[in-house]
Amino acid sequence: MQTVFRGRHFINLEDFTKEEVDTMIEVSLELKKKFAMGEDTPYLHNKTGFLMFFEQSTRTRNSMEAGMAQLGGHAGFLDSSSMQVAHGETAKDTAIILSRFGHMIACRYCNWGRGNAYLNEMAKWSAVPIMNLQCDLYHPFQALADLMTIKEKVIDLRRKKISIIWAYAESHKKPISVPVSQVLLFPRYGMDVWLAYPKGWELPEWVITQARENAEKYGGTLTITHDEAEAYKDADIVIPKSWGNWVTDQTGATETGASKVIDDALIANKSWKCTEAKMATASKDVMYMHALPADRNNEVEDAVIDGPQSIVYDAAENRLHTAKAVMTLLVGGK
Repeated sequence: MQTVFRGRHFINLEDFTKEEVDTMIEVSLELKKKFAMGEDTPYLHNKTGFLMFFEQSTRTRNSMEAGMAQLGGHAGFLDSSSMQVAHGETAKDTAIILSRFGHMIACRYCNWGRGNAYLNEMAKWSAVPIMNLQCDLYHPFQALADLMTIKEKVIDLRRKKISIIWAYAESHKKPISVPVSQVLLFPRYGMDVWLAYPKGWELPEWVITQARENAEKYGGTLTITHDEAEAYKDADIVIPKSWGNWVTDQTGATETGASKVIDDALIANKSWKCTEAKMATASKDVMYMHALPADRNNEVEDAVIDGPQSIVYDAAENRLHTAKAVMTLLVGGK
């Protein structure tokens, strides 16, 4: 078990070794047990964190706020539209001042081409850990909670088929950060990862290169297909979720975030929907996952997300416990 975490930034799980990720999961499980038993966990007593959001949030904001409170600290919610950021204050100035006020800064900024750069600029100047609550490239808290949930459900992850599948949605042009973080992390646990999407919805080539290297190092595999049926066939876990075609088409990028984009290319792939019929072709014990919120009846049928194969709420709950683990290790740990 690796134990030296304090003061480090949490922007991309690739910045942490597999052993360090294992430690995060172990601490998450321990905190989950204590939460279930009602034990106090004052590991961040009198610590202050700032939660800075450029976009909306339900699970991320509340898992961090509740988590900080349960650890004995206080989290301040910051809407970027009501900060001086809205008047042009730089990431440098924001990071320096907030890091003098408290003990951590967490930020969600998903604008394509802006979010990750902004987080890394803050990390350059901050005297305290910067935590990525989702950017245009990565969503490390979500991937960590997904991994924790899978490890709770599956005894041996090696050679399990886990399919990350693009799905049709109309709500808005979503970031690629969830599938990117998943496709980088899961091969590190020996899983057979399938990435399925229509042509035009590719992830960055450097992501695929790194994912293949992770698979080779840790005994997993990565298979890319444009055939949805192949991804569902005999899968142990399926994660059908929409993401935008940002790599090939920046339509929808605005100063205030991604806008809703429904065009001919999107409509042409409306059949990419998770249905009971498709789930029936997977393993008999297949599990359905989604980071939420799901675009119901576009991405997935209600019968699937509300059915016995769905573990979406378990994964959502684990956002709390993994958030508490990361904050404990990086802010209050050794």
